[in-house]
Amino acid sequence: MEDTIIVIMLKNKNTGFLEKELASLDITENADYIVNIFAADEEEGRKLHIKLSTKKDVADWEYSAIYDYYDTDCFNGLGQVIDADDDYNPVWEVVIDYDDDIAVLEEKTAEILAAHKKEIEDVFETIKDKESEYKDGE
Repeated sequence: MEDTIIVIMLKNKNTGFLEKELASLDITENADYIVNIFAADEEEGRKLHIKLSTKKDVADWEYSAIYDYYDTDCFNGLGQVIDADDDYNPVWEVVIDYDDDIAVLEEKTAEILAAHKKEIEDVFETIKDKESEYKDGE
């Protein structure tokens, strides 16, 4: 698998505009789960925001089922999960402290991606036979 280089931009919290490049991360696995990534200066210091999704489009019934079964506790000790923007596919936003040491950021990001991949794969396995339960409620 090829590495993916992801550029981290600093987002202005007032305007929402990306202002400058801070760093590039070399992600070796699971980069396709990342919807977007950016840094922002906040009251508690600079934070890295990582938005994660399913890496594939999901059916309407899967959307609800995924949120019902996805356990954000998979990120305990890794980062804070905040409500993400509603999107066509489920999205989770994980926020961690930004570190100027790129190796540290790459390691933390890899841990978050691995935890998310395991959880989303478990969820898809759990819901694979639940389509009728979710469609009956429509």
